[in-house]
Amino acid sequence: MPDSFSFRLMATDGAARRGEIVTPHGKVQTPAFMPVGTQGTVKGLMPDDVRATGAEIVLGNTYHLMLRPGAERIAALGGLHKFMNWPLPILTDSGGFQVMSLSELRKLSEQGVTFRSHLDGAMVELTPERAIEIQALLGADISMQLDECLKLPAARDEIARAMQLSLRWADRSKRAFESVRGGRALFGIVQGGDDAALRVQSARALVDLGFDGYAIGGLAVGEPQEVMLRIVAETAPALPGDRPRYLMGIGTPDDLLEAVARGIDMFDCVLPTRNGRHGMAFTRRGAINLANARHADDKRPLDAESEHPAARTYSRAYLHHLTKANEMLGAVLLSIVNLAYYQSLMAGMRAAIAAGRFAEFQAAAKEQWKQGDITR
Repeated sequence: MPDSFSFRLMATDGAARRGEIVTPHGKVQTPAFMPVGTQGTVKGLMPDDVRATGAEIVLGNTYHLMLRPGAERIAALGGLHKFMNWPLPILTDSGGFQVMSLSELRKLSEQGVTFRSHLDGAMVELTPERAIEIQALLGADISMQLDECLKLPAARDEIARAMQLSLRWADRSKRAFESVRGGRALFGIVQGGDDAALRVQSARALVDLGFDGYAIGGLAVGEPQEVMLRIVAETAPALPGDRPRYLMGIGTPDDLLEAVARGIDMFDCVLPTRNGRHGMAFTRRGAINLANARHADDKRPLDAESEHPAARTYSRAYLHHLTKANEMLGAVLLSIVNLAYYQSLMAGMRAAIAAGRFAEFQAAAKEQWKQGDITR
């Protein structure tokens, strides 16, 4: 395995990019979708099942693993890859999203964030330096700076304050990372809410600091899709073309297509697995709600042409039954089906970009979704 991180841009088609990331635990073809394994597991799925969908990298979370079972414990047990039996690359989110999502349980200062643990009420401090230390203990292939993520809409002065704080934390994160670096990568996170000028200011300042890759954070947090896509389109050109670009926490299949068209390389989102656990399947012909009674007698599989056997094997009637009976197998199967569809969509985008046919691929995918399925 290589002992360093690199990114190679292999093809472009308009703003869409086809590339390859090399990490100490293997290669990642981009555009890439990362299944979310917040607590050291993609919920309900065996690692081999996740790999079989085509996933080449997963995401873990600094905040949650810090609280349980603890970063030092995971390090003593051989690191996160060994701990969760995932030999491929891992990206770890620094905990910045929890600064927003757990706002009632935290106190923010220049130094960092003090959380009241949602598990036992204990007070825990997370600073930029500690976030980097935790990610190093976990053995992440890609670490993220600690940042402050705001829910939108928000006042411009509040957005500017959070962006500037995130930049100061970016500088501290980078200095901390340089003291523990061992062939891994650190990404900076662009903040600035829905203000294009603040986004570009953040991006340029991060580029001046110099990171291995750049993420666009603080989107899909309350704003409409058109606002999110506008910010992506205005921010991506301010980021270096020779480094990967990661849009955090996005999204729907349509979000992925639209963001790739605007120059994004990496994504993560809980949507395919969370929706799968609630009876929703993502397919080439759009989303299918298996809880709907119209599927009760439907002998057809979800997608007879899918590359993954789970989508071809089980009838819609059976998946409907599992969903209505709240059987865990239904959640497992639909999570697998959804991740497999997301990976198939990403593979299709990569091939289309390489062939110079991305716009055609995008239009064809949307047309299939629009036609839908008569039994949806």
